[in-house]
Amino acid sequence: MLRPNSIVFHFRRFKHSTDHWAALRKKTYPKDRALTNFDEFYGSIFGLRWKSMRLALLCEHKYMALVNNFGDVEKTVEKLEAAGAISVKTLYNITKERIERGEFKDLEKIDKKFTKLDERLQSTLVKRQTEEIQALYPQDKEEALNFIPDSMENLRRPTMNANDKETGESSSIELDSEVRDSRIVDPAYGEGILYDFVPATRVKGLEDWVFESDHYKYYNANTDFPLKIEPELEFSFPDNLRIYTYEPCNISKFASPKKCITGSYSHYLLDGSSILPPLALGLEHGDTVLDACAAPGGKALLMLQTLYPNVLVCNDTPESRVMRIKNVMRDFVFDFEDNWAHKRCFIIQGDARMLKDYKKYDKILVDVPCTVDRHSVMENNNNIFKPTRMNERLKIPELQAGILENCLAMLKIGGSLVYSTCSLSPVQNDGVVQMALSNAFRERGISVVIKDLNNVMKPFYEMFKFENPKGLKYGQMVIPHLPSNFGPMYFCKLTRIS
Repeated sequence: MLRPNSIVFHFRRFKHSTDHWAALRKKTYPKDRALTNFDEFYGSIFGLRWKSMRLALLCEHKYMALVNNFGDVEKTVEKLEAAGAISVKTLYNITKERIERGEFKDLEKIDKKFTKLDERLQSTLVKRQTEEIQALYPQDKEEALNFIPDSMENLRRPTMNANDKETGESSSIELDSEVRDSRIVDPAYGEGILYDFVPATRVKGLEDWVFESDHYKYYNANTDFPLKIEPELEFSFPDNLRIYTYEPCNISKFASPKKCITGSYSHYLLDGSSILPPLALGLEHGDTVLDACAAPGGKALLMLQTLYPNVLVCNDTPESRVMRIKNVMRDFVFDFEDNWAHKRCFIIQGDARMLKDYKKYDKILVDVPCTVDRHSVMENNNNIFKPTRMNERLKIPELQAGILENCLAMLKIGGSLVYSTCSLSPVQNDGVVQMALSNAFRERGISVVIKDLNNVMKPFYEMFKFENPKGLKYGQMVIPHLPSNFGPMYFCKLTRIS
């Protein structure tokens, strides 16, 4: 009689794949690290206001449309206005007239609750340093190392020979060099030497440890250079520049650019706050202009659209970013390789800290690499908060100051420079400006006048949410704000006088 074989079940636990939702939920992404970092840093700097900034950063930001003068201008303007978009130039001029008539007196009000930034930064630095040291060396670590269980106490006690018993004194085991260096324990010396505690003199890998608080050391509240701040008296919107936006609280999106009869695209979309640094530069007819960190090319295209520069030099370091500038120019400038723009716009590749065209440029735009706050909390790709890029991130202020210092040397006497970042960090903003001015004066003898843009920026107050002037030393800053979700964008204007 045949009997069926018994069935044996082997239970096996399968692990989730790397892209399973349970595995993904446990993973910490660069954008999570960025948000945690900002909550600690910006939360201590901006206080309760950080909550609204944080919410705006995590929401989709608004764009403005730069009409391409090398395309079908009238047709493009007609379509934008039919969709409800408003001319930025028209808004600026209307608001400017109303301010002159005294209709916006509330713009002069200053938030009295705003505390000194230097004090907040100093307290943040001390707190961060304390937390990092505590993480490495907890207070109870020394007590744990000194604790010896009773079961091991006898093994730790020094042995006593016959002579010691007579004298009542103990002596530790003396090991000759041969026994001490041997891997075999001689029973004659007892097993106690296996349990002898050898205190650590240093932490393995500490030579590669980087403190997060090192980022804040670049902010120095003391000035060791001649500091001169003057109000900017003149500001004019270029006649040939056509920029469109939607009113605050209007979340309408612009249509995608279309190709015109000329083969160029109709309009270029960019973050609205990006128009302010090139506008603050105050371009004039015949200027020789340098865009030191030009990629992806939006600000350079805006300056070219004014038709003011006689020469515009666009520079960046990586080949990929240089190609992005070239692609933008080819897409938006008609027959770029052959027409007048090709003779006026030059695209070069080089480290902005190493360029040697000293005292050559009338105007320089220095939109430096930064933490790119909005990108850092929204995207994991190319995120500066990746663990492998920690050293790079912490040294960003040093890089920014080096670029700004060298660009000041390339500026003509009487020429103007605008330094800008898309970060809320006081270290990367006012801190870098102060560091670069100090280095430029001490090492190159360069002196500048800082232009106070507060008055000329007031007509933009209905389009952008600006940081309280008392919270900044040298520049202006657009902060994320849901009704007008542009930025962040910091910019500071400098004029060289020697």
